[in-house]
Amino acid sequence: MINQWIATPKRTKAILETYGFSFKKSLGQNFIIDVNILKNIIQKAGIDERSGAVEIGPGIGALTEQLAVSAEKVIAYEIDQRLLPILNDTLSRYGNIEIINEDILKANVADMLKSRFKPSQPIYVVANLPYYITTPILMKLLREDLPAASLTVMIQKEVAERMAAKPNTKSYGSLSIAVQYYTEAKVVMNVPKSVFMPPPNVDSSVLKLTRREKAPVHVVDEDFFFDMVQACFAQRRKTLRNNLIRHFESAADNRTISNGLKQAGIDETRRGESLDMEEFAELANTFYKIVKSGA
Repeated sequence: MINQWIATPKRTKAILETYGFSFKKSLGQNFIIDVNILKNIIQKAGIDERSGAVEIGPGIGALTEQLAVSAEKVIAYEIDQRLLPILNDTLSRYGNIEIINEDILKANVADMLKSRFKPSQPIYVVANLPYYITTPILMKLLREDLPAASLTVMIQKEVAERMAAKPNTKSYGSLSIAVQYYTEAKVVMNVPKSVFMPPPNVDSSVLKLTRREKAPVHVVDEDFFFDMVQACFAQRRKTLRNNLIRHFESAADNRTISNGLKQAGIDETRRGESLDMEEFAELANTFYKIVKSGA
């Protein structure tokens, strides 16, 4: 059976030729052709025979197949209708896979998980995500509060580093805060371009996002908190004070902004990259009260 794995150069080429499949650049299609990489991803995700697995963008089924071997049940979302007959063929030997032809950004994933998996079943998202749409997909899944223990995803290396970055580093920014508010983020492996067909133009990493039981900080209003974080990184070389003056414009004058930073206990000459999440929460909560009170 090992010789029949989808994730080999020979088998992948044969499948593509059989169906006359051509890659769509607009969908960011890069298929993995190394079984060991896939097995390593699944091992890092912590999947076993009791697990439910959710995949996004199965392609011709390389990762889907390995998930089916390891997990109890696999649900895979595929937006490209051309791939449906290929998946029906390549995965026909497995009875524990369901392919859903739907755009993951429009799908009600939370309801699907509740209807397809057992209430006590551990659920994991595992995917080789299209690089052009990585962040919208992950933020949708994180903000929907899915009953999934973790998300283990292959993404562009630079983006993975940004999501897992710590304060006072070049990669640290609003995306780091957004992801780490919901999860503990860790880059668990790097992946060479050579294991893809066709090879992507960028390096790849596998990022594991483990869901937090509760947010690590208390914020009065989540939307306001995330807006404040983005504002502080709007122009990285500018100070917090200058970025916030630009952000609030007519909603708060310069003196009010200086007073707000003082109330939050944060030096107005600092830059966004120097603040940790607790400091961002204090900043957002302070300014939320100021803005809402009209002070």
